[in-house]
Amino acid sequence: MPELLSPAGNFEKMKAALLYGADAVYLAGTLFGMRSAADNFTDDELRAAAEYVHARGKKIYLTVNTMPRGYEYPALEKYFRTIADFGIDAMIIADLGVLDTVKKILPDMEVHISTQASAVSAAVCRAYYNLGAKRVVLARELSMPEILEIRADIPCELELEAFVHGSMCVSYSGRCTLSNYLTGRDANRGACTQPCRWNYALVEEKRPDVPLPIEQNENGTFILGSKDMCTIEHIPALMQSGIDSFKIEGRMKSAYYTAVVTNAYRMAMDSYVRDPENYVFDPRIMRELESVSHREYCTGYYFDHPLDEANLGTQNGYIRDKAYFATALEERELPAGLVAENENGRLYPFIQRNKVSVGEACELISPGKVGQPFKMTEIYSEKGEPIESAPHPAMIFYARVPFKVNEGDIMRAGE
Repeated sequence: MPELLSPAGNFEKMKAALLYGADAVYLAGTLFGMRSAADNFTDDELRAAAEYVHARGKKIYLTVNTMPRGYEYPALEKYFRTIADFGIDAMIIADLGVLDTVKKILPDMEVHISTQASAVSAAVCRAYYNLGAKRVVLARELSMPEILEIRADIPCELELEAFVHGSMCVSYSGRCTLSNYLTGRDANRGACTQPCRWNYALVEEKRPDVPLPIEQNENGTFILGSKDMCTIEHIPALMQSGIDSFKIEGRMKSAYYTAVVTNAYRMAMDSYVRDPENYVFDPRIMRELESVSHREYCTGYYFDHPLDEANLGTQNGYIRDKAYFATALEERELPAGLVAENENGRLYPFIQRNKVSVGEACELISPGKVGQPFKMTEIYSEKGEPIESAPHPAMIFYARVPFKVNEGDIMRAGE
């Protein structure tokens, strides 16, 4: 069984990833991570995160995958000494100088080589292994046959990790200078403004007031924005590839995204392992992945060469996710006067994320299950008063649900 590795942009997202089936999470501190715009973890939060993860028998990987300039190395060394006893299971790095520094200050730290290092051959994987790396995160531009060749030509002790889901960078392995050029924020130092997702237009020099938008039609296409990767329909090929860790992209996405995507891959992987010979993909799992915010899906370059299929988007913007109504809380004593159970189900406490009203079609997401539909029949305030809706952010309310609800279950819009 390969590891399922999920993103953790903050503590809430980390909890969602673990609850919904991740074997490990990757996250960043406040320094030297490639997603500086994410919430990320302070030093105290990082220590607490490691304790939380290990208490559940899972692993935690710290991204230190920027390319530091020379003047930043004293701060890097101080950072490594600060986190030395936090219990981090591995560091994800992209720079040889950082690798050398890790080995000098934290000689026992497990090292994973980031996809930013653009590993595309067995030779480079072996080179990193000889330098002390335990795992290499492969470049996203590799095909499945190329991955199989690499696996066959490297030491069995060297682990391979590969992205299976999420946003893809239009630049090779994320090595892009467009953000730095347009905004002064360096994508290779954690500050990408994602200008590849912006709207662009062509302007003829004598008609500056008549811009021509760049869009998909019979004469042309978008020139930058990439589709999102989704390999859920190819679990057998992935499971047989020799990839040791399936990585989900998305530290900037919501806790809902983290939970639903992790849950989908967990269900598909577990289903395959239970009966590989008779595995059949469940289309309901694809419906789950369609419910989160995403761009058009593709399978990356596992089955297409970049020169044949660039995977450029044909639509501008994201396909929006279903409304995320609420998260279930731990069961508690009901306010006086409320009836715990009736013919419509049982009352459970929730914390609101978006407005939900009586009469709405809803679905409940639980670990290991696809969305279970129900109709919202009753809502009560935290004090037990009947209300028509739960309109206020983070308000506590009670809702009647016709099946078992556990802490961490997610209520979303139904159909």
